Amino acid sequence: MDKQTIAWIAFSVYLVATMALAIRGMLKTKDLEGFALGKRDMGPALVGVALAAAIASSATFIINPGFVYTHGLSALLHFGVAASGGVSIGLIVMSKGFRRHGQETAALTLPHWIGARYKSPGLRLYFAILNLVLAITFVVLIIKGSALVMQFTLGVDYVPAVAIIVGFVFSYILIGGTYAHVYTNVLQGMMMVAVAIALVASGFHLLGDGFSAFGDRLAAQDPTLLDAFRPKGGLFTDGWDVLICPFLIGFALVCQPHILTKSLYLKSDRDVNTYLFVAVLVGFVFAAILVVGLWARVSVPPGTPQDAVMSVYIQGAFPDWAAVLISVALLAAGMSTMDGILVGASAIAGNDVFLGAIGRRMMKNLPKAEQERRALAMSRYVLIAMGVVSFWIALDPPKFVGLFGQMGIYGLVAASLAPLVLGIFVRDINKWDVVVAAVVGPGVHFAWYLAVTSGGGAINPAVTAAAGIVAALVVLGGATIARRALGQRPASAPRA
Repeated sequence: MDKQTIAWIAFSVYLVATMALAIRGMLKTKDLEGFALGKRDMGPALVGVALAAAIASSATFIINPGFVYTHGLSALLHFGVAASGGVSIGLIVMSKGFRRHGQETAALTLPHWIGARYKSPGLRLYFAILNLVLAITFVVLIIKGSALVMQFTLGVDYVPAVAIIVGFVFSYILIGGTYAHVYTNVLQGMMMVAVAIALVASGFHLLGDGFSAFGDRLAAQDPTLLDAFRPKGGLFTDGWDVLICPFLIGFALVCQPHILTKSLYLKSDRDVNTYLFVAVLVGFVFAAILVVGLWARVSVPPGTPQDAVMSVYIQGAFPDWAAVLISVALLAAGMSTMDGILVGASAIAGNDVFLGAIGRRMMKNLPKAEQERRALAMSRYVLIAMGVVSFWIALDPPKFVGLFGQMGIYGLVAASLAPLVLGIFVRDINKWDVVVAAVVGPGVHFAWYLAVTSGGGAINPAVTAAAGIVAALVVLGGATIARRALGQRPASAPRA
């Protein structure tokens, strides 16, 4: 049996298993709440694995090791240490407070939570639209990374690969919602853990003569590969770029709708403890995969395109049957994050745009059950529209799709972090100050990033996003302190 036949058999088994789980999810999805959050009847360990799998997308398994291959130690510290540490700390700090207030206000989504916290339908709609627009950039990143793996593994051309990925993932989320997302992510997450361990272990033989000898092999290609900071490298120039910015961004990435809202799936704070322990532990295993970029640097032919490094490395480091199984798991890594983003986006479309903004005007005379039925249908229509747009962009994606995806999703978290963190921990906040901060954060990020790149320059989007996050925190925190000093009462809800 040849390699490609084995690949198609393995991939077909994965497709069938995933669709079976999606159908199981469909049978349990009866309304918009069930589509968005389930019925809070999933165990915390399962949700923790699903969360870790949703965070560790094809960016972690396919795209980011390519950055380590190109830039060396600085990229490893940026993505594997600082950013991963920020995500873990962000989850620990924010999950319980977010869940507590979300349960008291019956929030189904992140925009819903913000709108309820500050008693502002306008903020709810603003964050809903921002989430729907910017989520597409990261979906495109995942589609391209997964399509590259499919090309190498299944022998499928790029365009059919994109079509298969978009059609399959969008379909199973369309029918199964959150249950499909969690059930399939647990399957995908277990596959990803096994593959992460295998990939990291695959390069241990390169250390047979010691770390120093391995470092010498890297230095022989490019001495700056061993530098923690690369002042002339463009992306990882100093401690701010390599350590501080990615930590802030990692912390802020928790504010994505498919991540922080996982805490709303749970019944109690005790469940949250278990969920966090599992998620952080599995996340550590996934972060370790970044070291494979260094293994590839001394194993992969020179000149290999950065985004294709992992696919080429796998083909050379493992026997055919193992390379096939690993490649299928890498496809699962991409799909596990994409389905989470899609569940969040479609729930936002139905709950915050159609049921919220539009429903208040167009459906106010309809029974609540009918409003929710129409909102659930609308969420699925928006999902289809997102699939069409993502497919169209992925056919001719930006050259550095990793930076494209980061640029978009970082804009989202630059808007979200200050309202969420201060909303959890500070009682009195004026909603108009939140509005300003929510505009300033992404405004600073996009203005700086586009100013540099439109002139042909290069800048790490983590740097511009960190500046936006700091600006938003300063605006919202400073305004809150100033209002307290003036004795003004906030135009918002108190902290739960």
